[in-house]
Amino acid sequence: MNKRTFLFILICLASVSVRSQEKKNDKADSTYKLYQLEGITVTATRIPEPIIEVPLAVTVIGRSQIQSQRGYGLNDALSYVPGVLAQSRSGNQDIRISIRGFGARGAGDRSNAGTSRGVRVLMDGIPETEPDGRTSFDMVDLNAVQNMEVVRSNASAIWGNAGGGVVSISTVPYFEKPYANASAKFGSFGLQEYFFQAGTVVGETRFYANYTTTSFDGWRVNSASERDIVNLGIVSSVSDATTLGVHLVGTRNLFHIPGPLNKTQYDSSAKQSNPTYLSRVESRNNKTGRIGVTLEHQINDDNGISAMAYINPKYLQRSERNTYRDFTRYHVGGNVMYRHGWSLSSSVKNVTLIGMDEAYQDGAILFYSLTGDGGRGNELRDNKREGANSFGSFMQNETDFHENISVILGLRYDVVKYFNENFINTQLGLQTKSFTGLTPKAGISYRFTEKHSVYANVGGGVEVPAGNETDPAGTLPSDTAYAVNPLLKPIRSLTTEIGTKQVVEMADDGFFQLLTYDAAFYWIQVKNDIIPYKGGRFYFTAGKTQRIGAELGVNLKLDHGFSIQSSASYSNNRYVNYTVDSVHYGRPGQSADYKDNKVAGVPDLFYSSSLRYAPERMKGGFIELGFQGVGKYFVDDANQIQVPSYAVFNATLGLDKPIQLSEHLFVRAFFSINNLMDKKYAGSAFVNPDMVDGKPVYLEPGLPRNFVFSMTVGWN
Repeated sequence: MNKRTFLFILICLASVSVRSQEKKNDKADSTYKLYQLEGITVTATRIPEPIIEVPLAVTVIGRSQIQSQRGYGLNDALSYVPGVLAQSRSGNQDIRISIRGFGARGAGDRSNAGTSRGVRVLMDGIPETEPDGRTSFDMVDLNAVQNMEVVRSNASAIWGNAGGGVVSISTVPYFEKPYANASAKFGSFGLQEYFFQAGTVVGETRFYANYTTTSFDGWRVNSASERDIVNLGIVSSVSDATTLGVHLVGTRNLFHIPGPLNKTQYDSSAKQSNPTYLSRVESRNNKTGRIGVTLEHQINDDNGISAMAYINPKYLQRSERNTYRDFTRYHVGGNVMYRHGWSLSSSVKNVTLIGMDEAYQDGAILFYSLTGDGGRGNELRDNKREGANSFGSFMQNETDFHENISVILGLRYDVVKYFNENFINTQLGLQTKSFTGLTPKAGISYRFTEKHSVYANVGGGVEVPAGNETDPAGTLPSDTAYAVNPLLKPIRSLTTEIGTKQVVEMADDGFFQLLTYDAAFYWIQVKNDIIPYKGGRFYFTAGKTQRIGAELGVNLKLDHGFSIQSSASYSNNRYVNYTVDSVHYGRPGQSADYKDNKVAGVPDLFYSSSLRYAPERMKGGFIELGFQGVGKYFVDDANQIQVPSYAVFNATLGLDKPIQLSEHLFVRAFFSINNLMDKKYAGSAFVNPDMVDGKPVYLEPGLPRNFVFSMTVGWN
């Protein structure tokens, strides 16, 4: 897609103002409900409210949008969200997520080996993101997901360490009668997945349970993976005003990492593993669990309080950088919030929210020698403690004027503290480093009708460096004097954004029946952008960077059972002030100035679109053709190493609605072909990669053509 064409379409849609029909069509089918923005309530803003009123860029993903996908990684669910680039690294749950450029550094040895950066992820209101900003996707199971909310706007004033926004996942099903489902999924390269789900109601209490087991041989050498996840929960109405939730998740996730290739290796055989990764049998074996308790109490119509607490023990084993590593960690935390509604007059209403978040993670780390098969050797090489504590207090007020203007003002104060103590090199002692910040936010939305709004917001963002990013640079003598890098500072950003959301209902007897679109324009100024070097072995901060972008999401319902879903994102991301001291490359006294260069790891353009055909005569059946594309981008600050653009096509045949075999028994199935044209492409890339024998090692090949078949049998 031509960039100018994209911007022209975006501006035209943003300026559209069509009066929606006042008279609702009584014959509108359930498909319409999927597109009506005014009927969707979001909670990722910490106050439940209609999405059309929220002065932020928010996308909601329903269960129906993800149930006919390969579904191993979160990237499948996020593929049609504008502004979100989600790339699978080897076909499993290990993905790279970037929202408006935040998280782009999450590609490298330490930066994104099974984790991501810059984006806060919640599951059932409980953070998957650790206190230092790292997020692992071990416990995220798309089979259990009921819906997802993606806040693309800067969300630091609401959630703290979330400069790149929020992905909020709900696995809590709503049901009134007992049910049970079982599904099996089979795919190329040995993909097998079995999913079991059940729920029942006892009085005012709902019990639900999910279990998924997945195995994947992998298509590259040293890329096999297997995972088991159990998800249990209880939601009970203790009284008319009080709701209690208890949520338990446990997982064992083993996955191997094939590593990046240089261009010559990639061209000759993309299936091969990086030789160094293969020699170490690079892998992660994560065993984690979490129990969380949520409580909501409505004091009266105007006042309410909510609280959450969780315990998340972790036992992590890694074959990494020529050592075998044992991590024993405990992650505990919670929050409490008070909501007060009050009115200045009959036409001016307020909702004030006051709250605090607390999270603490600590534990022992043991480094051993590595055996030839990637196991733990007998030599203890390091014994240390690594911890982090995150505390935040916030206040937010939303004022609604005349039921069509909403103004949000927010302020948050955060303190993040790191602890590092080495029990072998005791001379370092206990070292700590703290980051503090005050983050404001202001937003306004104006509703022309209940189906059309425009909004604007401006707000600060903060993102602290992750724990392993604070390790001192190994190329400097200072790493013997510090356990925590004294040079890194938090990423500070200021986002200015305008946008519009609209549902346009057209003639019932015409070919074009319903159009929903969401358009946003943003300007982000960033200070101290954290940049990985040597494949993520150490980090610098860029003085200033600038990101200017536009996003568009469109859903179009047509006659005869056709529908189109599309998204596109275009941005210009450049270094404004960035000078690198080349002492890190053995050339002290020299420097490199990267002013006006493109930011490494961030493509200017990425897009997706699908056409679905689901006529009534197919009785719930559908055929869907789609494609996803990413423009070319540089992976180094010097803008010398480039990842080529690509577009992949997919096709799916399935049942959108289950077929009832009897009064209580039903079946649903789908068959999909991903990368239909067997396109060879780089699905992800290392930022500022290593040079080995004079060649950059940076390309992580994407999956070739692959097939998936799934069948679900259920009872309700």
